Amino acid sequence: MSVKIDKKLDTLGLFCPEPVFRTRLALDEMEIGQILEVVADDPAAESDINSLVKHTGQELISSSKDGNAIRILIKKIV
Repeated sequence: MSVKIDKKLDTLGLFCPEPVFRTRLALDEMEIGQILEVVADDPAAESDINSLVKHTGQELISSSKDGNAIRILIKKIV
């Protein structure tokens, strides 16, 4: 599946609450329909960002791990 990434957010090396806080700020700046890619290595980032996506009504496109890093794709829908 090929997805056009509109914005990339690298939070590697940052720990809670920075990855989720920066994800929220990035989503707030984006237009509806755009895709955000978040890369993080904080063990809590996956569950925190998934909760943020659900709470804000966005769409989680995918979540994948590569070693310690997690890559999350979020579509802004509201």
